[in-house]
Formats: sequence, C-alpha cells, structure tokens
Amino acid sequence: MTSIATPSSSWLKHYYGIRALVSVLWVALAFTIGKSQPTVGAVLLVAYPVWDCVANAIDAARSGGLRANPTQLLNMVVSAIVAVAVMVTLRPDFHAAIAVIGVWAALSGLLQLSTGARRWRTASAQWPQILSGAQSCLAATHFLIKAAHPATVVSVADVAPYAAFGALYFAISFGVLAFKR
Repeated sequence: MTSIATPSSSWLKHYYGIRALVSVLWVALAFTIGKSQPTVGAVLLVAYPVWDCVANAIDAARSGGLRANPTQLLNMVVSAIVAVAVMVTLRPDFHAAIAVIGVWAALSGLLQLSTGARRWRTASAQWPQILSGAQSCLAATHFLIKAAHPATVVSVADVAPYAAFGALYFAISFGVLAFKR
C-alpha cells in the first residue's frame, strides 16, 4: 500500500496561484483572439488539456510522485489522450472537438474531485477543488448538448466560461492558503 504524501501548503499555494493565472490568461485569449481567429481557437482548445496534463505532472512530482498520486497520473493520461483526440477531431468538425472536451470535463472533474477528497485530511483549501471537480462533471453535459446540435455555431469561447470557473476555484484555493494563519 502506498502512503499519501502531504504536499506543502507553500507548494499548493504557489501551484493554485499559477493554475488560476494561466486559466485567466487562457480565458482572455479564448474570448478575444480565439473567438475571432479559428486557428488560434483550435490551438487554444488543444493547449487546454495539454496544460492540465503538465500541471498535474508537476503537482504530482512535488507532492510525492506519481505512485503516491494515482488520480493525478490518470488525469495526466486522460488529458494527453484528449489533447490528441481534440487535434484529430478539430479538422473535420469543431462540434466533435467540443464533445471530446465534454467527455474530458467529466473525467478530469471526477479525478480532480478525487484528488481533493484524497488530500482533504492532509492539505488545506481542498473544498474549492472538490467543488470544481463536481462542477466540471456538470459542465460536461453542457458541452455534449452543444456538440449534439450541428446547426449551432461553436468555438473555443464556448469552453471559456468553464475555464473561468476553474480559474475562480484555483484562485479561491490560493486565497485560502495565502490568508491561512
């Protein structure tokens, strides 16, 4: 049986702050350049799961390694597969790419929720991560419904509100850790 590594409060504060800032930047790019330039929007849509994969790898490495963090290992694998699936589906149909993002939102949400629950007793500021994971699962439904209606126009801007909520939850976790006494 593997032991649960306890990530330092300092590390998590730094990590959550970076995740919030990168998400805010991604949302700004998605709503501006990505919305008006489909090629940039496509790059942003692929970059989103790639960033999640990299961020989970870094956090797991700083929090005891991949063996001690199986939900993050699985999240990395799922996010990497999704990045490739988005690249493959973008060309023929952006709706299919949004559907892939929907499936990813559900899976990564469950894994984020599981990581937060696993860390609950050993690290502070996990309740926003658990809420974020649960909300991600709900957002999946929205993406799948949008993707199922080919008559509607979809773009990377449809994913931006989801990413904005993720940024908010990471910022809340950062704030809880920053102002914790």
